[in-house]
Amino acid sequence: MDQTKQAILDFNTQRDWDQFHSPENLAKSIAIEAGELLECFQWNDNFDQKAVCGELADVATYCILLADKLHVDLSQIILEKLKISAEKYPVAKSKGNSLKYTQL
Repeated sequence: MDQTKQAILDFNTQRDWDQFHSPENLAKSIAIEAGELLECFQWNDNFDQKAVCGELADVATYCILLADKLHVDLSQIILEKLKISAEKYPVAKSKGNSLKYTQL
């Protein structure tokens, strides 16, 4: 992940794009790119793998940039969130079940 993050940061530095990357703008970009990812599946599940990968890469790139801008370790916050989710969704109650934790 560190090598990927550095490649993204270098790419943006070379283009002087950091000036456009406020946390708000990055959050907007994540939502926009997530919409484009969803569009790949809009009418059926017969999707173009290359297009999906491209949109998924865009979403992930903006997430990495936002984490960097907020000075948080993306891996660490994901692991922390997984711990919280594990408490909300214990295996015994949630395995094979899509109910929200408040309904378990």
